Amino acid sequence: MTDTEFIARHKSDDVRKLALGKIPEGIDLPFSLQQIEGWQLACKKIPRWAETEGLLYPPRLSMEQCSSEKTALYKRQLVQRVLCDEMGQMVDLTGGFGIDFSYMAPLFDKAVYIEQQEPLCQIARHNFNLLGLQHVEVRHSQAEDELENINEVSLIYADPARRDNAGRKVVLLEDCQPNVICLQDELLTRSKVVMLKLSPMLDIRQALRQLRNVREVHVVSVDGECKELLLVMHQQDTPFCYHCVHLSDSIQEIIVPETWCNPVICEKEKTFLYEPNASILKAGVQDALCEQLGVEKLHPFSHLYTSSELVADFPGRSFRILGRSDFSKQGLRTLLSGVKQANLTVRNFPASVQELRKKLKLSEGGHLYLFATTLKDESHVLLLCEKAKID
Repeated sequence: MTDTEFIARHKSDDVRKLALGKIPEGIDLPFSLQQIEGWQLACKKIPRWAETEGLLYPPRLSMEQCSSEKTALYKRQLVQRVLCDEMGQMVDLTGGFGIDFSYMAPLFDKAVYIEQQEPLCQIARHNFNLLGLQHVEVRHSQAEDELENINEVSLIYADPARRDNAGRKVVLLEDCQPNVICLQDELLTRSKVVMLKLSPMLDIRQALRQLRNVREVHVVSVDGECKELLLVMHQQDTPFCYHCVHLSDSIQEIIVPETWCNPVICEKEKTFLYEPNASILKAGVQDALCEQLGVEKLHPFSHLYTSSELVADFPGRSFRILGRSDFSKQGLRTLLSGVKQANLTVRNFPASVQELRKKLKLSEGGHLYLFATTLKDESHVLLLCEKAKID
């Protein structure tokens, strides 16, 4: 039996059990297990790649760090919008497993993949050929060295490594490799547009202080979890804006300019309650929703919003308020009569979810939602809700 036959036969099996089982003679077990595990991860993260027979997969860490198909497709659409028809040449300075590169490269007349790890370059050459990317060039080199050889191109893309030489995670922009703070002038000299993929944990305001010519900030969340921070740098001086993007079955995007009006703080909650999605909260532009969508905020620090009429396209979770109570024993007893379980959230409230759940004696789950928060007059309130029905 060959490695290929072994992988095909066991590709849906548990790799941990395979590692402990009896292995046919001549099988390269570490390689085979890596390919099986990689394919299984690809089925969830990059299903179109998983459908392509014969692709090679890197170790688990590279698979975990690579973009998902959803975020790669979003970057492709972003590049199309930003560059319009100026699709000459792109350069990916930090190729990695090549997911983002493979989705953007077909847009350009020529695309160059650069990666400092030779094994990833070998995998990229093999995979790009199977994916039909015949016009691409793979270079094994350091990003800093290759930058010197780049003439003016349409796009430079970089996803700086977020681990130090000891393999420990880093978050600060100056600790990532390559150091785009030091390289930013050269990057913009050699490319019309520079797109950086950065950690979702990065302090956006600090990054904007460290980098010049950032014209767009894209905060991308997938199924409720913030996954990527994209900074788009232009040679030209264009208006600055935030793009808060939520990817699920479709793309939901809120665009917020650099300045917006102060939030409208209501005296009391209304019929509907809203909780912004992760990308909006990460960008810190949630108060712009008052002006854009006509909602009002419960408290300056609550990040919960309300309205009398349902805002069907609110970027986040939407609820209908069924009842409310202060935290008196009688009020809680009346509000929670017959309620044995509920999903509990605290926002701008002096107790944790665990502490409050213990006090209320409620189990987790069900179709009801409780929000413990603070109103404009600094009073504490518990709101009983259900998911809003959107036609």
